[in-house]
Amino acid sequence: MVKQTEIDKVIAWCEERKKEKQRIYIVERNFFRDEIDWMRRFPLIEIDRPKETAGKFNLVYDSLTKSLWQYLGGDWRKIEQDIDRRII
Repeated sequence: MVKQTEIDKVIAWCEERKKEKQRIYIVERNFFRDEIDWMRRFPLIEIDRPKETAGKFNLVYDSLTKSLWQYLGGDWRKIEQDIDRRII
C-alpha cells in the first residue's frame, strides 16, 4: 500500500539530491529499498531523466510536476497514494 507520506519522503530526498549535485539529471541507487516496501522493486532512482530514455525497471522523479513515475503495463504511470477501501 502506497502512502502519501512515503511519496512525499521520496520526493523530498530527490529534491535534496538535485540541489546537491546540480546536474541536468541524476541516477542514484534506491536509498529507500530497505525502508519502504513498495520501493523494493526499483534498483535505481532517476531524477529528471526523460522517461523515453529511463530504465523501465527504475523509478523516475519529474521535478517539473513533482511526481514519481513507474513503467507498468507498457506505459509510464504516475505513482499515487492507495485509497483504503475498507468499511469501518
